[in-house]
Amino acid sequence: MDSTKVKENVKKEIQSQKKNLGALLGAAFIMATSAIGPGFLTQTATFTAEFAASFAFVILVSIILDIGAQVNVWRIIGVSGMRGQDIANKVVPGLGYMVAILVALGGLAFNIGNIGGAALGLNVILGINVKVAAIICGIIGSIIFLSKDAGLVVDKFTKILGGLMIIIVAYVAIITKPPIGEAVYRSVIPENFTSLIFPTITLLGGTVGGYITFAGGHRLIDAGITGKENLREITKGSIMGIVIASIMRICLFLAVLGVVAKGFQLDPSNPAASAFQHGAGMIGYKFFGIVLLSAGITSVVGAAYTSVSFLKTLHPSIKNNEKYWIVGFIIASTVIMAALGKPAKLLILAGSLNGLILPITIGVILLASRRKDIVGDYKHPTWLLVFGLLIVIIAGYAGMNALKNMQMLVH
Repeated sequence: MDSTKVKENVKKEIQSQKKNLGALLGAAFIMATSAIGPGFLTQTATFTAEFAASFAFVILVSIILDIGAQVNVWRIIGVSGMRGQDIANKVVPGLGYMVAILVALGGLAFNIGNIGGAALGLNVILGINVKVAAIICGIIGSIIFLSKDAGLVVDKFTKILGGLMIIIVAYVAIITKPPIGEAVYRSVIPENFTSLIFPTITLLGGTVGGYITFAGGHRLIDAGITGKENLREITKGSIMGIVIASIMRICLFLAVLGVVAKGFQLDPSNPAASAFQHGAGMIGYKFFGIVLLSAGITSVVGAAYTSVSFLKTLHPSIKNNEKYWIVGFIIASTVIMAALGKPAKLLILAGSLNGLILPITIGVILLASRRKDIVGDYKHPTWLLVFGLLIVIIAGYAGMNALKNMQMLVH
């Protein structure tokens, strides 16, 4: 009898560990695939064409900064069991509502671009009209959240498409035969160091800015992985998310570098697509369509899920009807995309909002790390606090540039 009970307990423990691992991987992938959107592809290809092997230094520095930002945010969210906006409201009453609205606005603007990117991917693969493709992508995103167990479906969906993207881009990177030795050398000793400051800040905002850094943290809360007892898993998941996004960034960088190093000029209107076409011909171009579709649709899922998770605080009806709000969020993005085409100004505004949000959210998290009414008896490591302050300074500088962008849009 005792032996049977022991076996049952062991079985339950194994199942619990598998479930936690699945949720951790799901949280890591939703964060990573939220970061890997159409803008991520264009941004990486453009900077690689401009800075060549020296862009490796930017990637290395941004990975270190990304980990610092992500670990700070996930640990405080995880230990407290509170979402970002609720933590902000505790630190400064009312601030959480402002952050929630800013994140949702930025998420909506980016989602329009994500739908557009996914539609372009479908257009490349099957030749479907872009507006029709946008509607198809919107329907796919909506179906995911209307399923009975949306959380598990989101986890599996982002894992499969995230893995597919990495495999395809790694394949193209092998075909283009980039100068890996030079890339490794320039990752430590770059050319024109001062010119690399702007792309480093841009990559930081693009990987952990706005809603992105909270995507996985909020998913962990929904999966019930919170509290000091889960701190190790929470930290592991936060680093895992950055590692997944970084593997994709490195593979894409190497794929484009292999093309640029051979002297090919990339098409400035779609640098990533032209890199794939130069590197692997028409098959490479079709592969790019698959990557763009996957990047767009997973970012649609991540942006919609996280934006609505911030809006939950505003009214109980949003929390009680979360999946319908998420679907509404996707439908709104799709309708605007289909009606207006690619709204460049809106995407610039979204980037500006993310630039403003990052220093505020990281700053709030650092203040929360010293509040017992938020984290209890948890002691946040001093080195992480210092690391976080460095990121706030860097992100604050990016935020000032974001304000300039906003002024340009107004005028």
